[in-house]
Amino acid sequence: MRIAVCPGSFDPITVGHLDVVERAAAVFDKVVVCVMVNAEKHSRFTLDQRLEMVRAAVAHLPGVEAAACAGLLAGFAREKGACALVKGVRGVSDFDWECQIAQINRELCPGLDTLFLPARSEHLHISSTMVREMIRYHQNLDNCVPAGAAAVLRRILKEEG
Repeated sequence: MRIAVCPGSFDPITVGHLDVVERAAAVFDKVVVCVMVNAEKHSRFTLDQRLEMVRAAVAHLPGVEAAACAGLLAGFAREKGACALVKGVRGVSDFDWECQIAQINRELCPGLDTLFLPARSEHLHISSTMVREMIRYHQNLDNCVPAGAAAVLRRILKEEG
């Protein structure tokens, strides 16, 4: 069984993230969406909230699951039996950074390849940062957040008041 991991902070998950996961699911037998804990970032949403949004977004995809990782991604991938990491890239700056990370992950876990999927043009402008800004100003998120995740997000925001 060929297993891939799609890592990210998913704060929150966007339609661009989901597009990468769907494309990975078409290639691999199993895809684990890895919701990362990054001590350097202050997440808008809790780990549990991010996991819930990701699970709702990928519920329609057989062979796709979500899990959290607070440690090193290479170790997580090894534990899951993954042969590849799948990352979306929006531009050259993403690619440069991700190439460095890919090299580190390969050194930590020989045999673990990183595959880069270029963002589709309709998703180039969408980022979690942009979505958080739209939330701040109470803007419509229908074109930015997957439908399943949007329902969870609306509930979370309503609970927060």
